[in-house]
Amino acid sequence: MLGDNHPNVATSYSNIGSVYDSQGNYARALEYYQKALTIEEKVLGENHPSTATSYNKIGGVYYDQGDYAEALNYYEKTLAIEENVLGENHPSTATTYNNIGMAYLYQGDYSQALEYSIKALAIREKVLGENHPDIAISYNNIGTAYLYQGYFSPAMEYYNQALLIYKRVLGENHPNTATAYSNIATVCIYQGDYTQALKYYQKALSIYETVLGENHQSTLNIKGIIARFEQLIKG
Repeated sequence: MLGDNHPNVATSYSNIGSVYDSQGNYARALEYYQKALTIEEKVLGENHPSTATSYNKIGGVYYDQGDYAEALNYYEKTLAIEENVLGENHPSTATTYNNIGMAYLYQGDYSQALEYSIKALAIREKVLGENHPDIAISYNNIGTAYLYQGYFSPAMEYYNQALLIYKRVLGENHPNTATAYSNIATVCIYQGDYTQALKYYQKALSIYETVLGENHQSTLNIKGIIARFEQLIKG
């Protein structure tokens, strides 16, 4: 018997929490993540990478529930440990910067969102190289921060950079590539270029139909958008 306060018991609690998390049962996920965290703080200390992982997982649950303030609280706890233990140029630190940026984005604090997303990008470019999918994620998030502020030209620039990486690394027929096309279409809409927006939505639709199938929600969503825009263009 390992006892109630063994790190392996914390790992088991965390794994159970992850199952509940994947099922969308956030209350149970939090319960088990908190159990894991209690052991880790007691046995491993507040500055251990495993403790940081639990903070991050708890933050993720709050983020998924739309409680961005509480998510930020836990993401910042995660970041403090990672900067201290792993250093500022570690991929995990970059991921936490990214998470913080997204929480700020959905709180409407676009300047902070941009700041943290750019920090994440700088680390990822340094340690992962220019063609890693995580670089594309950062480009996408920076593009979204610009889009929400009404800066359409830089938004388009970053979305296009994300698209290039996805096509190069993941291929033309990947859902992330489709999402990039859809993001570019969104910028076209804000710029009033509905014909170009339709073109990119159709590219996204083709991928979704091929990869996800005709009855997937992403496919149906794009079909609905295309139908509306075809009517709009026809007048």
